[in-house]
Amino acid sequence: MDTWLIVVIVIAVLVVLALIALAAAKRGRAGKERKAAQAREHLREAELRGAKAEQEQARADEQAARARRERAEVELRAAETEREARERSAHAQEERSTAEQLKAKAEKLAPGMSSHGGGHVGGSQPADVTQQIRREDIQRESNGGGATRS
Repeated sequence: MDTWLIVVIVIAVLVVLALIALAAAKRGRAGKERKAAQAREHLREAELRGAKAEQEQARADEQAARARRERAEVELRAAETEREARERSAHAQEERSTAEQLKAKAEKLAPGMSSHGGGHVGGSQPADVTQQIRREDIQRESNGGGATRS
């Protein structure tokens, strides 16, 4: 073979190899650009989801705080109701004691008369006091009353 033919073939092979290298480089750049675009999209999606997560967390925190506030209010109302019940019970006990004292005085003044009287002094009184307290509660609630807070 002639030398010039060998030189032409070598040059042609080099040109083909250069073209293949250019195509590969171009494909590599396009792949990098595609990956960069995909990475940017993932970052944007991550930011959106992060913002959504923060909003959701804020709503959850607010809901938990509201639940704690409501629980505290319920506990406060329950404590107030229990205090009122204790006060009523103490008042009922005072009334019962006063009734017993009056019954004793009446027995002293007129022996045997207390057994004829139609009073509720004695064993049935606690139920009567409880019924009276319940009636007062019902009346207060029907009049738009209820427990008052200070």
